[in-house]
Amino acid sequence: VLTAGVQSSLNDPRLFISYEPSTLEAPRQAPALTNLTREELLAQIQRNIHHEVLEGNVGYLRVDDLPGQEVLSELSEFLVNHVWKQLMGTSSLVLDLRHCTGGHVSGIPYVISYLHPGNTVMHVDTIYDRPSNTTTEIWTLPKVLGERYSADKDVVVLTSGHTGGVAEDIAYILKQMRRAIVVGERTEGGALDLQKLRIGQSNFFLTVPVSRSLGPLGGGGQTWEGSGVLPCVGIPAEQALEKALAILTLRRALPGVVLRLQEALQDYYTLVDRVPGLLHRLASMDYSAVVSEEDLVTKLNAGLQAVSEDPRLLVRVTGPRETSSRSETGPNDPPAATPEVPKEDAARRALVDSVFQVSVLPGNVGYLRFDRFADTSVLRT
Repeated sequence: VLTAGVQSSLNDPRLFISYEPSTLEAPRQAPALTNLTREELLAQIQRNIHHEVLEGNVGYLRVDDLPGQEVLSELSEFLVNHVWKQLMGTSSLVLDLRHCTGGHVSGIPYVISYLHPGNTVMHVDTIYDRPSNTTTEIWTLPKVLGERYSADKDVVVLTSGHTGGVAEDIAYILKQMRRAIVVGERTEGGALDLQKLRIGQSNFFLTVPVSRSLGPLGGGGQTWEGSGVLPCVGIPAEQALEKALAILTLRRALPGVVLRLQEALQDYYTLVDRVPGLLHRLASMDYSAVVSEEDLVTKLNAGLQAVSEDPRLLVRVTGPRETSSRSETGPNDPPAATPEVPKEDAARRALVDSVFQVSVLPGNVGYLRFDRFADTSVLRT
């Protein structure tokens, strides 16, 4: 009753009250990772961080728990040499946070900094801690060990309904920076730090968030807490990786599609004076939000028609069946073969009927209907 009342009154599902008569003392915090030996830290890291290079030279990095600053500093050389260097040569990166339910706030700058281009520092979040009544600003690191991931390479973050806390903050920051495409489910909407507090001397305990994000990247005070991070592409978590790889395949093809479109406009578009403006628009478009063929077509058509003021200029997606059924010729392709005129009268009449129809309407009005203009060899029949 207390839990339902508190959650409904404050509209905060993260608050709940428990009765634990077997608990003699307030729950203790788990031992800090920094109290472990280096070998134990390495074993812990290897359990929580997994990496590989997938087909298509796509880097895959799965993080199930994010260590804090002290641990990352201690193991930075190992992580750079044995994990990050293996991913640096990939053409794109998938950061899998679907199973990451927590972590340390101090580890956030490390993840963001390796994906943040250049050595300029950026203020990415401010964290308020209620017990100490203090705020802590989070900035990207001015320098990192090893290299940063190139800004020219796509990054996709995978999320699930279990993605919580620090992982949510990372996903939200990268999304707000427009550095990553978030694919999967809306995240948990949890808290950066949840603590269980004994109520007085009783056996009742209150679980409560004791720190909060004040709005990453100046998001007008709006954060992911309580509501979760909304993905750019919503899809069940178990299908998120497959969808991410499909998006990355499309985005790898983008430069080639734009180049062929530019060549087609230069070689074929009859309004020659508008071609330079069209080429400039194609080169300057922001394709960062394109995650599907439909997105690309919509963006291209809006941009090209706005510049050309020509509604006939149209880009569209064709399926394999439609492509094979249409006659598409290039400048070096041989001309389409002229249909052979049959010798039989019935076949000749069927051919002529397919080209035009003739009839006399009431009032002695002649009616001639052309559905297409045929070759002269057909008209001579």
